Amino acid sequence: MENIKYSKIYRIIHWTIAFSLLLLLITIFLRLTWMNKNNIAAIMQNYLSGTDQVLSQDQLIVLAKKIRQPMWNWHIYIGYVLTGLFSLRFILPLFGHMKFQNPLVKNLSIKEKFQKWTYIIFYLCVVISLVTGLIIEFGSKELKKPMEEIHVLSIYYLVGFIIIHVAGVFVAEFTNQKGIISRIVSGSKKEN
Repeated sequence: MENIKYSKIYRIIHWTIAFSLLLLLITIFLRLTWMNKNNIAAIMQNYLSGTDQVLSQDQLIVLAKKIRQPMWNWHIYIGYVLTGLFSLRFILPLFGHMKFQNPLVKNLSIKEKFQKWTYIIFYLCVVISLVTGLIIEFGSKELKKPMEEIHVLSIYYLVGFIIIHVAGVFVAEFTNQKGIISRIVSGSKKEN
C-alpha cells in the first residue's frame, strides 16, 4: 500500500473537522449527563427544600433548560462551523485537493474497499446530521420533531466511526502504513 503525503490544507481540514466533532460529542455528553435537565432540576429542588421557596417540577425544568442553554448554543455554533467545513471538504476536490477515493475501483483489497466505503457512509451520515440540524434550527415547526429524532441518532454513528477510525489508524501505523500518524500531523513521514 502506498504512503500518502497529506497536504497542509488536507491536514487543517481533517483536524478542524475532528476537533469540531469532538466538541459536538462533549456537548451531547454533557446534555445527557451532568447538564441533563432532570439532574439540574433535582439539584435545584434539593437546594430549595431547605428554604421557604417552592417551585413546581415544570418550573424547575424550565429553569434547568435556561441554565444549560448557553452550553447547548455551542453545539449549534459548532454545527454551523462543521457545515462550513464539510461544504469546503466537498468543494476542494473540484480544485484538486482532498480527492474522494472510489471504492468501486478494480484491484482494491477487501480492506481498502472497507476503508473507502466506511468514509462514504460516514460522510453521508454527517451530511444527514448537518441537514437535520439546520432544519431543526431554520425549518418549519412541523418538521422539528421528526428531524430531532433522526438527528439524535448521530451519536451512534459518530462514536462508532471514531472507534473504527482510531483503531484503523493504529493498525495501519503498526503494520503496512508506518508513519501514517506523523504524516497526518506534520505532513511528512517521521524519520527514525
